[in-house]
Parts: sequence; structure tokens; C-alpha cells
Amino acid sequence: MKVQNISDINKFFSVVDSCKGRVELVTGEGDRLNLKSKLSQYVSMANIFSNGDIPELEVIAYEKEDIDKLVHFMLEG
Repeated sequence: MKVQNISDINKFFSVVDSCKGRVELVTGEGDRLNLKSKLSQYVSMANIFSNGDIPELEVIAYEKEDIDKLVHFMLEG
């Protein structure tokens, strides 16, 4: 799924951390980074979030409950 216009990265990571299953960020090269890993969060977002806003990310969640949480975050912020 595409996640767009993330302006509150801490809230985004809070939602990711609350997910039960694996949540992955797909890089431009097609690599998948485990977003539940704090190291992956910091390393991947340091580059993407450098201008203060994230226009779009491709995120994969494997559990329906987790997908619902991420969709709710995108809609409600």
C-alpha cells in the first residue's frame, strides 16, 4: 500500500509499533526493510524524512488488523 503525506513521523512509528505482524518499507531499489526494527526506522527515515515531510512510501503489512491500522492512520492522521 502507498502511505502518503506523513507529517507526524512519531505517530506513524507509533502505529507501526502497535502492529502485531511484520510491517515493511519497500525502498526505491525494491529492498524491504522491517519497520518494526528501531534501527531500520532511524536509518530509512533519516534519508527520506530529511525535508520534514514524507510525500509517499510503499509499506507492506501482512495482517488485516495491521492494514486497517495503517489505513486509519492515513485517513485520520
